[in-house]
Amino acid sequence: MPHVHIIGICGTAMAGLAALAKERGWHVTGSDHGVYPPMSLFLQDLGIPIQETFAAENLNPTPDLVLVGNAISRGNPELEAVLERNIPYRSGGQWLFEHVLEGRHPVVVSGTHGKTTTTSMIARVMDDAGWHPGFFIGGIPKDFGLGARFPRSPWVVIEGDEYDTAFFDKRPKFLHYHPKTLILHNLEFDHGDIYPDLEAIRVQFRLLLRLVPGNGQVMANFDDPEIRELVKKAYSPVVSYGLNHADVQYSARLHRPDGQEWSVLRGGEELFRVQWLLLGRHNVLNGLAAAATCLHHGMEPTQVKRGLERFQGVARRLQERFAINDIHIYDDFAHHPTAMATTIDGLKCKVGAHRVWVVVEPRSNTMRSRAHQERLAPALAQADCVLITRPAPRGMTLDQLLDVDAVTEILNRGTVGPLPKAKVIANGVEASEYLTKHLKKGDHCIIMSNGGFDGIHERLYDSLKGIQP
Repeated sequence: MPHVHIIGICGTAMAGLAALAKERGWHVTGSDHGVYPPMSLFLQDLGIPIQETFAAENLNPTPDLVLVGNAISRGNPELEAVLERNIPYRSGGQWLFEHVLEGRHPVVVSGTHGKTTTTSMIARVMDDAGWHPGFFIGGIPKDFGLGARFPRSPWVVIEGDEYDTAFFDKRPKFLHYHPKTLILHNLEFDHGDIYPDLEAIRVQFRLLLRLVPGNGQVMANFDDPEIRELVKKAYSPVVSYGLNHADVQYSARLHRPDGQEWSVLRGGEELFRVQWLLLGRHNVLNGLAAAATCLHHGMEPTQVKRGLERFQGVARRLQERFAINDIHIYDDFAHHPTAMATTIDGLKCKVGAHRVWVVVEPRSNTMRSRAHQERLAPALAQADCVLITRPAPRGMTLDQLLDVDAVTEILNRGTVGPLPKAKVIANGVEASEYLTKHLKKGDHCIIMSNGGFDGIHERLYDSLKGIQP
């Protein structure tokens, strides 16, 4: 049995590769730091041992191959040992192409946000229709309980991440995937730690577009002006979809403002109506992208409808963790102002007059910086109450860090009441204490973080359950 060791195994992509390698008969080990759910539990359930520190000793016995996560840099003691001992190594993207994608039909979902949910939807719909797809997703779809699965057919549905690949390969990961079908969902500025501006990201999407063969397919969201401009350079047939653009092949009609009932239209004619669990116009757009992709590849409308209505969602995407005394606590991965705004809007449409709290931990390199300084307050404006932590410097100077005081000052303008609309907090512990004191029956609270956030959900559960209704 070949042995693969994964450095940085708890990243969403690398954990998915671990699952694929395990499924294909590899002995899998790994290492990481800052290990927390859901990936820690996911790997534990697979029986994959994790060393919670980086050390040369983790490479004993010597593995046949090492996969290096994109967060791992030179100076990491484990990586240095790999290089010094001449152990074969690969990036995750390269391994995925060589062992899973080559010779199959990769369906790659790209965009600044909505990738994880849209990829999960396509995988669910294809699976429900008996197409037996493989998938590689940067999260845990509730329908499958794991983020990766080896295909039993030509179809492989992949989340196409524009972040860089590895310490020795600074190209975006999605350039390794060679899509036969490419979904271009949206394009905005993100990943300010590796891209200096939006044009730098555009360049990478143009390269991705060039990889689609002439007999392939490009599914393009025409609501996004960046995407409309991008596909003018396509060498493959382009299929358009959108909610707000008149001249598209696939569109949607909302029957409820919260997005829980909507119709799919092709050429302006309704094909079917969807009633599902998800909230928000953004998820309708995600669902439309999934529906258009499957329909255009020949799936029957009844099969697409059934798959969408059975879709259970993705862990950490407006996932309700618990409700105590009619206080509802959600977990959400949102780390971009657009995603934040659409998530808040979806929940507000659902709960009506009930208060919506939002707790934000700016944790990614881009969110900790001032890349979204001007956009963050407008993105949070629909929330009734906002708590936001001061970002950790981690190599940034004060004038480079997000100015959270300025964000809360904007949100508090013109507000009246016993509590400020927005407040700066130190960490998840302080947030939990403040919420426990001020949350009331009927409130809904979204915790927005792409990390563990000091175990805030567990702290809130323990403190709220001790309060008499």
